[in-house]
Amino acid sequence: MAFPKNFLFGAATAAHQVEGNNTKSDYWAMEHIPHTSFAEPSGEACDHYNRYEEDIKLLADAGLNAYRFSVEWARIEPEEGRFDENEIEHYRKVIACCKAHGVEPLVTLLHFTSPVWLIKKGGWEAESTIEYFRRYASYVTEKLGSELKYICTINEANMGLQIAAISKRFRLMAEQKAKSAKDAEGTVQVGMNFEKMMENMKFAAMENAQIFGTPQPQVFVSARTPEGDALVFRAHQAAKEAIKAIYPDIKVGITLSIHDVQALPGGEAFADAEWNEEFAHYLPFIKDDDFLGVQNYTRSQYGPEGMVPCPEGAELTQMDYEFYPEALEHVIRRVHEVFGGELIVTENGVAVSDDTRREEFIRRALAGVESCVNDGIPVKGYCYWSLLDNFEWQKGFSMTFGLIAVDRATQVRTPKNSLYVLGAYAK
Repeated sequence: MAFPKNFLFGAATAAHQVEGNNTKSDYWAMEHIPHTSFAEPSGEACDHYNRYEEDIKLLADAGLNAYRFSVEWARIEPEEGRFDENEIEHYRKVIACCKAHGVEPLVTLLHFTSPVWLIKKGGWEAESTIEYFRRYASYVTEKLGSELKYICTINEANMGLQIAAISKRFRLMAEQKAKSAKDAEGTVQVGMNFEKMMENMKFAAMENAQIFGTPQPQVFVSARTPEGDALVFRAHQAAKEAIKAIYPDIKVGITLSIHDVQALPGGEAFADAEWNEEFAHYLPFIKDDDFLGVQNYTRSQYGPEGMVPCPEGAELTQMDYEFYPEALEHVIRRVHEVFGGELIVTENGVAVSDDTRREEFIRRALAGVESCVNDGIPVKGYCYWSLLDNFEWQKGFSMTFGLIAVDRATQVRTPKNSLYVLGAYAK
């Protein structure tokens, strides 16, 4: 049995990583302080804001039938309570472009970046953020909801705890001088530059205070407290309620960053604790959602002393992840055991310079997805990360995840063969 006719084969992007000039966002501000932990600023990124038609056409011409992208809160509500009609109109055009090319739009309301004004008010540890997010979700749904079947409220809503854990681990490693910083960076599924962050902390604190009114702004990917962790999911529930009140038929879900957590002999307790922190303890918040966005890039293994490094001789990606596409199937199966709703792979991909490795990654990942579908698991789609080589957060433009190469000087797009490998599944 092959994939069903209505299966979504797509690619994903995030507004800040591809659009360019997201000047009202917290990330833009953090990229431009003198002691930034960003390798470089996002600048005009891939200029997707102006070139989305070309990019969506490339996606569709290759055979893909879905595009997951985010709308940018900092553009739509650049100042508290002031919504920019021109910006919501821009996203209406992006959705119309998808429809014109037979592409299903999957919209994410928050993909890491927030307006500066929200962070000044306490950001993602402040109770008030729940109502601000509800209002924003309601506005977007009122304006665009008639054109949408799927909305992801928040991208990788569990990221704050992952960052908190890795920050703690990094500090211990820095103190012990036991290992290099790179070992730690490869265990979190987002582009982070911990070494530079630690160096810059003191100066950055003063510069943050000038911009955000606090030396430690609670941006979405700040190390989260348990209270902040719950707050993010309460914001999700508030947004879902707002969306359903306007368009009850829109399928609403959240996306989570989930490793394939594996226990080696003696590591079972560590692995169980990791799985609970990364996924299981969120179930009460998401059990009634229409779907869950599964985002996976690699595995993590635990032995009797805790997390163990990648196996000796393992192939590593540019992000220092282990090249391990089988992780996706393992995660889907494990999540399905306890989550009853539909599953959509909202991100899965690999940062490599050799595109034949990307092709191999896609084939092996999709073999796992197909096996899940054949076993009756309700996986409804697969979105490769990412459509374009883009701005990988603190790591800048050095990580090449894309199905399409982007010349940084000219913005010229060059599709890679992996785009057509993925498109062939859809065809």
